[in-house]
Amino acid sequence: MDTSQIISVAIFVVAMIAIMTEKVHRALVAITGAMLLLILHIMPFETAIGHIDFNTLGVLFGMMLFVAVVKQSGVFEFLAIKCARVAKGNPWTIMVLFVLLTAVLSAFLDNVTTVLLIGPMTITVCRLLDIDPVPFFMTQILASNIGGTATLIGDPPNIMIGSAAGYTFADFIAYDAPAVIIILAAVIGLFYVMYGRNISANEEHRKAIMELDENDYIKDRRLLHISVAMVVLVVVGFMTHGALGLESCVIALAAAGLILLISGESIEEALHGVEWTTLCFFAGLFIIVGAMSETGVIGMLAQGLIDVTGGNLMITMLAVLFGSAIISSFLDNIPFVATMIPIILALEADGLDGTALWWALSLGACLGGNGTLIGASANVVLSDISKKFGHEITFMQFFKRGFPIMLFTVAIAAIYMVIRFPGG
Repeated sequence: MDTSQIISVAIFVVAMIAIMTEKVHRALVAITGAMLLLILHIMPFETAIGHIDFNTLGVLFGMMLFVAVVKQSGVFEFLAIKCARVAKGNPWTIMVLFVLLTAVLSAFLDNVTTVLLIGPMTITVCRLLDIDPVPFFMTQILASNIGGTATLIGDPPNIMIGSAAGYTFADFIAYDAPAVIIILAAVIGLFYVMYGRNISANEEHRKAIMELDENDYIKDRRLLHISVAMVVLVVVGFMTHGALGLESCVIALAAAGLILLISGESIEEALHGVEWTTLCFFAGLFIIVGAMSETGVIGMLAQGLIDVTGGNLMITMLAVLFGSAIISSFLDNIPFVATMIPIILALEADGLDGTALWWALSLGACLGGNGTLIGASANVVLSDISKKFGHEITFMQFFKRGFPIMLFTVAIAAIYMVIRFPGG
């Protein structure tokens, strides 16, 4: 390794340690690391800016604005009370309903948008039942990444893979969705063992929930109707943005602008709903990981992953699956997938059937996001929402639960892949 590679790795490792210890705010760590890379001339400013995924930041910013307006209608409180009443105030049933809702929405919206919608609902229900919302947030983070794996638009790596390999929305439903259904059923069983047996609500609180009328929580019926129509348009927009030739951030920003115009809500108030520290964290992290990509470190990792398999397609498939999952737990999966795409294309050019490798990369990179608190955008966003309401989820707290569950889900995906592609 040359000097620039050593420095980029060192800054990444120190940043990860600082984030894990949580002595310094992660946004400050990311920005400081990015500035150090520029000061030490590891890469020029223009190159660093080029590694920031403005599409992802645009989706985050647009949907944060969108949700800030939508919540003024009272729709989250309405849905929260409705779910709680359907579940008869049973916390475990509510948890399952929210997990299923999160997974399904994550498949057809992006998972960040989903957790922005689910987060306020969760807080409302947990306050009414006087129970800790952290277990709910933990299960929702995991469900969002699992659900997002199922479709072309559920997670950014799938969009990249679909574009490179020529796979359609239907292809992802055919190959990834069956694995996701099996995995989701298995993790719900795990959630019961981890949380379901231990959460309970006072009978008085449960009775109080049943006496509530969800319609009383609607603050603005006109805005509610606008919000429902806009959510449908957003779903359609995310599903068809490729065919329309538009980036997903354009859909998100357009939705935010349109709902602000139609509703007449104050943009100043909506901007207060934007998690600026989350946006700063991702901008800095993109630059830190981009430096490792620019200096060739990520390329070395990806190539080494392929080299150790000795050309055996089955071993290569499993190595891509587990390697992608573990690396994507700590690195952002977008630059990693961007590096793996040309390697798989090169293997196909050499006569190797890359079909199994593409789906292994998709499952591994998306499911790997559950390994750590920084493994996926949804993790960071929902943990910030939790912290905002006084319930902090620490890096190690999430790691102790998330990483073993991530390995469990990837093991199920491996069995599925071996059965689906017996020849590799």
